[in-house]
Amino acid sequence: MDMPTPVILLKEGTDSSQGIPQLVSNISACQVIAEAVRTTLGPRGMDKLIVDGRGKATISNDGATILKLLDVVHPAAKTLVDIAKSQDAEGDGEAVRTTLGPRGMDKLIVDGRGKATISNDGATILKLLDVVHPAAKTLVDIAKSQDAEVGDGTTSVTLLAAEFLKQVKPYVEEGLHPQIIIRAFRTATQLAVNKIKEIAVTVKKADKVEQRKLLEKCAMTALSSKLISQQKAFFAKMVVDAVMMLDDLLQLKMIGIKKVQGGALEDSQLVAGVAFKKTFSYAGFEMQPKKYHNPKIALLNVELELKAEKDNAEIRVHTVEDYQAIVDAEWNILYDKSEKIHHSGAKVVLSKLPIGDVATQYFADRVMFCAGRVPEEDLKRTMMACGGSIQTSVNALSADVLGRCQVFEETQIGGERYNFFTGCPKAKTCTFILRGGAEQFMEETERSLHDAIMIVRRAIKNDSVVAGGGAIEMELSKYLRDYSRTIPGKQQLLIGAYAKALEIIPRQLCDNAGFDATNILNKLRARHAQGGTWYGVDINNEDIADNFEAFVWEPAMVRINALTAASEAACLIVSVDETIKNPRSTVDAPPAAGRGRGRGRPH
Repeated sequence: MDMPTPVILLKEGTDSSQGIPQLVSNISACQVIAEAVRTTLGPRGMDKLIVDGRGKATISNDGATILKLLDVVHPAAKTLVDIAKSQDAEGDGEAVRTTLGPRGMDKLIVDGRGKATISNDGATILKLLDVVHPAAKTLVDIAKSQDAEVGDGTTSVTLLAAEFLKQVKPYVEEGLHPQIIIRAFRTATQLAVNKIKEIAVTVKKADKVEQRKLLEKCAMTALSSKLISQQKAFFAKMVVDAVMMLDDLLQLKMIGIKKVQGGALEDSQLVAGVAFKKTFSYAGFEMQPKKYHNPKIALLNVELELKAEKDNAEIRVHTVEDYQAIVDAEWNILYDKSEKIHHSGAKVVLSKLPIGDVATQYFADRVMFCAGRVPEEDLKRTMMACGGSIQTSVNALSADVLGRCQVFEETQIGGERYNFFTGCPKAKTCTFILRGGAEQFMEETERSLHDAIMIVRRAIKNDSVVAGGGAIEMELSKYLRDYSRTIPGKQQLLIGAYAKALEIIPRQLCDNAGFDATNILNKLRARHAQGGTWYGVDINNEDIADNFEAFVWEPAMVRINALTAASEAACLIVSVDETIKNPRSTVDAPPAAGRGRGRGRPH
């Protein structure tokens, strides 16, 4: 007797698609994502101008930034973007393909509000894209994960994931079971990771000169594909100095980046301590000194301002004397607070809340400096650098809770005034002050420095390096192609496809630089077959070169993370053969909350 066909009931309005067409659709959606960042790869990569829904423009060639700005709806593509972001497939790969490498192009992305963003950072571009296909969203997600984990390599991870999917698409269309593909890819990834660990060069941490040289080379490699590539030596030294100032935890939040329009890029500076923009000040501020040596610093979360109590209090008085007593009490409270701060010995007073004109003049008469409405982030960084603690009351101000520094100074930078705290006893923090022209350019400079800082942090924690410029990918491709010839069956074809996909990195570097990719890749294959492990694309001479000798270095962990994330994203997308969209039912929606008296519901 035949068994009855099972029936699965779905909610009315549910959209379902499955089988090979669904799998092919997911792969195609991921290819589109890769195109968004493809041309930003490498030193010759182009920038992207992205405009959001509010009309804000962002210019970037940073893959993470581009991917963040993408509005991805397709689930599979969204996953790919998230993985790239956490490091920082085929449909999304196209969006970032041209951003790869030193000659990569930038993207101009305009969002729904009209804001334009120019970037060649893969994660930035993918963040700004409006991606609808679920599979394409997967690609956006892997870009996010690459950005969060490593800070760089988002364009590479997106392109690799998209290329892996492109290479297996014919096998999927012929009906090859996805689990066979996944098994082969995981085997190839493990072999590739082991090979990277085997050939990576370790720099001894005991040799500080060698370690610093390594860190600067890694920073310059990260900056070579950015808008500020012409100043990469200047900024690489600055980035290494900044990271070396941090404690062993290397907390990213302890590096502040402030942007001041005007001046040249080379006018940018690194402050070994805390610097933040002068806050709004009241009358009397101009009488306060603007420089102190060895001052004590009071860090407060206290309001020192007289306020008209219109909303918060109701007081009934019967005589003029009663009213005068209330006014006098308010003034006495303010003077009492100010006097306690003065007697604590503090010369610099910072508060998260306002410091009004009366308190400002009081401090000026006593040769003290004050600033109210200081951003919480800057107040906390000042505490970390100068010591002390943030107080919510002035009743217990002792030497233990006051911070200290060698020099406090308010200085003019461009059209802005900045407060500097230098020579801090607990200075495990620093501040970049960036100079430049257009706002979008300075934002892209900040994103570029973020990538370089992340790479240097990673290099300090993991001192193994490999050569960039497509060298490591070509060596892995040769190794896996040789390995595939030693095994039988379908695995041979699939690992061969994986090996071919790795060549997308040097190929795209050539395309973005305007080189003959076929000729360069033929030379690279021949040289790697002869044992030239570190030969990659020579962007400057339109040829191939030993990129290790040319100091095109990057942390081995960055390539391992990118390879692992891209492979897992491809496996994830290949493993999905059905998508079910179940729109939220209006019947099941909770009742709307009341909206105030007389406006909740019609009578």
